[in-house]
Amino acid sequence: MTAELLTVRDFLRYALTRFMRAGLYFGHGAGTALDEAAFIILEALSLPIDDINPWLDARLTAAERTRLAEMIDARVSTRRPAAYLLNKAYVQGVPFYVDERVIVPRSYIGEILAGEPAFLPAPTDVRSILDLCTGSGCLAILAAFAFPEADIHAVDLSADALAVARRNVADHGLETRVTLYEGDLFAPLGPARFDLILTNPPYVDAGAMAALPPEFRAEPALALAGGADGLDIVRRILAEAPARLNPGGGLLCEFGTGRGILEAEYPHLDFLWPTSEEGDGEVFWLTKEGFGRP
Repeated sequence: MTAELLTVRDFLRYALTRFMRAGLYFGHGAGTALDEAAFIILEALSLPIDDINPWLDARLTAAERTRLAEMIDARVSTRRPAAYLLNKAYVQGVPFYVDERVIVPRSYIGEILAGEPAFLPAPTDVRSILDLCTGSGCLAILAAFAFPEADIHAVDLSADALAVARRNVADHGLETRVTLYEGDLFAPLGPARFDLILTNPPYVDAGAMAALPPEFRAEPALALAGGADGLDIVRRILAEAPARLNPGGGLLCEFGTGRGILEAEYPHLDFLWPTSEEGDGEVFWLTKEGFGRP
């Protein structure tokens, strides 16, 4: 059947039909079947991923048609996210290598860093950054770009995840600025303090974990599961972060949908709830001074 598909437009229509009929789930960098079909086609053909329209009428070689057909079939039959099939994900246009050892990068924090919000310290004032639960290393790398004078320290409990992060750090030429640590949150860091702490920790609650569709079950559970209400690790970070921040520093944490729980449990903390284009209330900012209010 795919022998009749000759152009990019043909494969886009074909992929969209297959994805819709299969009832696939999205959310790993593409929010819709159309966006994911376009991503697969463009990335598999080594074309710029920002706009498929200039290429719609391009005729494909036999080898290209075979590759696209195999990718589309694999997406439907395996239910693996497209990023795993292509070993590539993008955050704010920055490419990262990914495989099943890490979750597919999709943090709201990337968008916040790119927007240079006024609540964050000025780039010239930040000399040390910690990225907790670094996974693929994407936030550590984005932080290195956003704060060019800072040394970046990135921690993960998973040796497998750190192997992926190490590859991404090398791919972006940041080996001298990003240091990776294996361990449980702050444990491998000694007494170090930081101007900025970033974290996208596991925060999926137990009920949501039990109901995950296959696409999300393909990701490592260690990087997703956050306990009964999803906030077990967030609470641990909140407990230790004040002692790990320099004066004027702060914690930027993605935590999911537990804002009401956090506000009720920590009424003395001066949370700021920044919004982003994709989310509203899934991230908080908390300064060192904001921890100390009665």
